[in-house]
Amino acid sequence: MNEQVGGVRSFLPAVEGMRACAAIGVVITHVAFQTGHSTGISGRLWGRFDMAVAVFFALSGFLLWRGHAAAARGLRPEPAAGHYLRSRIVRIMPAYLVSVVVILALLPDAGGASLTVWLANLTMTQIYVPLTLTPGLTQMWSLAVEVSFYIALPLLALGARRLPVRARVPAIAAVSLLSLGWGFLPIHTPFGVNPLNWAPAYGCWFGAGMLLAEWAFSPVGRIHRLARRRLPMALVTVAAFLVAASPLAGPEGLTSATVGQFIVRTAMGGVLAWALLAPLVLDRPDTPHRFLASPAMVTLGRWSYGIFIWHLAALDMVFPVIGRFAFTGDMAVVLVLTMVFTVAIAAVSYALVEQPCREKLRGWENRHRVSTPGPAASDPVVSDEAEPVGTR
Repeated sequence: MNEQVGGVRSFLPAVEGMRACAAIGVVITHVAFQTGHSTGISGRLWGRFDMAVAVFFALSGFLLWRGHAAAARGLRPEPAAGHYLRSRIVRIMPAYLVSVVVILALLPDAGGASLTVWLANLTMTQIYVPLTLTPGLTQMWSLAVEVSFYIALPLLALGARRLPVRARVPAIAAVSLLSLGWGFLPIHTPFGVNPLNWAPAYGCWFGAGMLLAEWAFSPVGRIHRLARRRLPMALVTVAAFLVAASPLAGPEGLTSATVGQFIVRTAMGGVLAWALLAPLVLDRPDTPHRFLASPAMVTLGRWSYGIFIWHLAALDMVFPVIGRFAFTGDMAVVLVLTMVFTVAIAAVSYALVEQPCREKLRGWENRHRVSTPGPAASDPVVSDEAEPVGTR
């Protein structure tokens, strides 16, 4: 039965709501660490809210790959590379550059940054330049990973075009599994550069979303029926989270894990992200998602990029407001105030920077539209909007 599933619609409100939940998870894990809640069982659980980054990477994989999955089945032309690259740059860079300049110039803990730190953060190369992750901006490592994926995606799509449709899912699954062995490669880097922070190490997280994109345009089968069973999917999510929070996946806090522990944690992140997103993107189009698709959650999802890029700066501002130092407790109070400050800044960022830049790009493209094949604005499978958000 070739039943339509959720992935063929251009905008999925529940996915936007899930993005909001993941953004909140990012804030939670950092607030927990900065308030000293990073040890013991509770510390492990709070700390593993950083699995939200797996959800964001999988979202990017799904949203940006589904145009290619649709094209492979003759449902639309292949996405135009020029439009794709322009939309990614405009979606990411304006708000990012504003945040880097403001934080490096005004945040006390980031004061005195060297020219190298400035250049690495402005060019989003901080994961390749030693010791350039700086207070207020340390979470940007995952955005740099996402950008690497964005750059590689057209090349991946070009390679996938050579495959028959039936081979695309096995190929993506195989590459995703192979990426788990990245940590065993003999890569020598300078002190302060960790190759486990590079995109190939997280191939299974992006791959989880790419697989969902392929299944979204496939006839309904066992995968779709499994995804629509909410209790089993919830149990898989909880199990993956608990394994990721256990000693099998690494030590407490932000202490570096062994390669084996990193593989366990990364694998569980891929499982968790897949289990959270599959019920949303492989479901029947008329399935209600009252909470995730609510106006409040959709709005927070729209602001999620701003939540990501500004939340550490907001967290840094909270401590002097309440008259406490970092690592001295009051997690609930710090979390509430951090969310209030962050959401307010994110809303302003969206209104004054993000949305105007996207509208200017849309206007420019409408004026310079050419006759080469490309997605039409009314195409129901066009949307390639992936919010670039990460964690840490």
